[in-house]
Amino acid sequence: MSDKTAVLTTDAPAPAHVFSQGVRKGNLLQISGQGPVDAATNEYLYPGDVKAQTVKVLENVEAILKAGGATFDDVVMLRVYLTTRDHFAEMNDAYGDFVLPRSTSGVLPSRTTVMCELPRAEMLVEIDALAVLS
Repeated sequence: MSDKTAVLTTDAPAPAHVFSQGVRKGNLLQISGQGPVDAATNEYLYPGDVKAQTVKVLENVEAILKAGGATFDDVVMLRVYLTTRDHFAEMNDAYGDFVLPRSTSGVLPSRTTVMCELPRAEMLVEIDALAVLS
């Protein structure tokens, strides 16, 4: 069995609770749910703007992927959590603008989108990722 290791980078926000930014075991890399948080200040950004929050969240996911030795081409699944379905179209536009150019293999990751309450009132979107490395 391969070792399980935590993935940590200062290019994404430090976990505010009891979890790792990412965990790698063998060729699997799981990225914890990321919010629209600035890594340097731990400030929640872009209140009320789901498009800008989606981009920031994906930037945080990408930073942890990179720290774990992965890219968006290694991502097989992204899970998106939204506070309301009213934000779906705007999130989907920002998501597509971010993910499409990074999926150079031509295969987009699978995705699930769930409407739910999130841990902080200022969070409109949270995203986690699962990557499989070669």
